[in-house]
Amino acid sequence: MAAGTLYTYPENFRAYKALIAAQYASLNVKVDPAFKFGESNKSEEFLKKFPTGKVPAFETADGKYLSGGNAIAYYLANEQLKGKTQIDQAEIIQWVSYAENDVLPPACAWVFPILGIMPYNKQTFERAKEDMKNILNILNSHLLTRTFLVGERITLADITIACTLLHCYTTVFDPEYRKPYANVNRWFLTIVNQPQVKAVVSEVKLCETVPEIDHKKYAQFQASQGKEPKQKKEKKEDKKEEKKEKKPAAKPEEPEEEMDAAEAALAAEPKSKDPFDSLPKGTFVMDDFKRCYSNEDETKSIPYFWEKFDPEHYSIWFGEYKYPNELTKVFMSCNLITGMFQRLDKMRKQAFSSVCLFGTDNDSSISGVWVWRGQELAFPLSPDWQIDYESYAWKKLDPNSEETKKLVQQYFSWTGEDSKGRKFNQGKIFK
Repeated sequence: MAAGTLYTYPENFRAYKALIAAQYASLNVKVDPAFKFGESNKSEEFLKKFPTGKVPAFETADGKYLSGGNAIAYYLANEQLKGKTQIDQAEIIQWVSYAENDVLPPACAWVFPILGIMPYNKQTFERAKEDMKNILNILNSHLLTRTFLVGERITLADITIACTLLHCYTTVFDPEYRKPYANVNRWFLTIVNQPQVKAVVSEVKLCETVPEIDHKKYAQFQASQGKEPKQKKEKKEDKKEEKKEKKPAAKPEEPEEEMDAAEAALAAEPKSKDPFDSLPKGTFVMDDFKRCYSNEDETKSIPYFWEKFDPEHYSIWFGEYKYPNELTKVFMSCNLITGMFQRLDKMRKQAFSSVCLFGTDNDSSISGVWVWRGQELAFPLSPDWQIDYESYAWKKLDPNSEETKKLVQQYFSWTGEDSKGRKFNQGKIFK
């Protein structure tokens, strides 16, 4: 179904919201390939349709015009994203407003000086860090017992907050800073790893080290925008001019405008390398085993696994969730497994696991058998993989032992009981 044309520059987080909404609604949104920020949006033709000249801007298939990422996202969203009940709809609007009014200002004040698109002010910069801690504490508490911000499925609330925090997670939220906010980290990685979100934002690489403030960047950015640094302007002023009637001071750029100009000018970051690349490949071909497991019965796929397994270059691990007393509803426990799998998406090429849930509501456990390249725990290889693994107790298994062979048989074929006698309920495969 055709929806219309979106005008924006590449990698605009405001446009992301609209494009993600279109993915969920299966709408065909065309992004104008000829649009050039700073030129196209200042043309007479553009301003007739969109008087503010701001982007993203959207022209519907039937000739209607909308500006602003939130408005366009709402227009394109399906019922799921908008909320099915009045209270859900109200809560979604509440979070969208929170993103715009509370989250965005400190995000800009912290990230922009590092990117070189806003002058550095120590007081404002440090205040932004503290304000962001307060925001993350609020989100962390809210998400303690929730997978998503509103209801049991992703909504515009999640999309809007996640897109607003995107630059923070990739630029300034280093491992030490984000460590206290495990619930927010889990939620954020769940959102950005949804297929509909990944189709728009691609892979999100979390910040590992916060860049230093480089004052030259801002001067270079100003020059790229055809603006002189303030100090040079002052030197050029003639004293006689001071006697003339002063013109009203120019209105400073708003954060939205500075972000627009900056993101349009910044080049995309190169894709990160596969963390497994530094490890020897060995002879075990993971894709071949996964293909066999998917297409054959366990009576064939499990013997195939043992026939091809390379113990020198691959290892087998048992992981068990440490906090079974916190598990309540079975569907919520399953969401816990699914969320972990989504956040570990980059591991799929060199890893496989069968994770099982045993028991029933309010009496269940989660455990699984994992296989990956290398002899050590794989999760520390990448900051992207470290959100969930500490919630599990890990044990490396001896591939030659009968105990390991029994565990592989049990978990790969989804049978049996856990150590407390809970019966198998359901399983999920990471492949």
